[in-house]
Amino acid sequence: MVTHPFHPWHGRRLRVLYSRRRWSGEGVEYVCEVEDARRVAIRQEWTDRGPEPAAERLSAESLTALRNVIEVLGSRCDGAGEAE
Repeated sequence: MVTHPFHPWHGRRLRVLYSRRRWSGEGVEYVCEVEDARRVAIRQEWTDRGPEPAAERLSAESLTALRNVIEVLGSRCDGAGEAE
């Protein structure tokens, strides 16, 4: 069953034809059959076979860490065009 809340097939059971490693080497995806005999690849974590989704989309800690990264990158870009 597709569990990702924003996936077009959310809540639907799809027939899994086979599983494979993702091209990036990170994780598994399922190749499933949908209407008209089309095939789609769905990441394992977007299904009921993946880990339980977090209660919130992003935690406060994750957002704080992301803000810190953006600030560091922004400060590096501010001085990128200056002559030394």
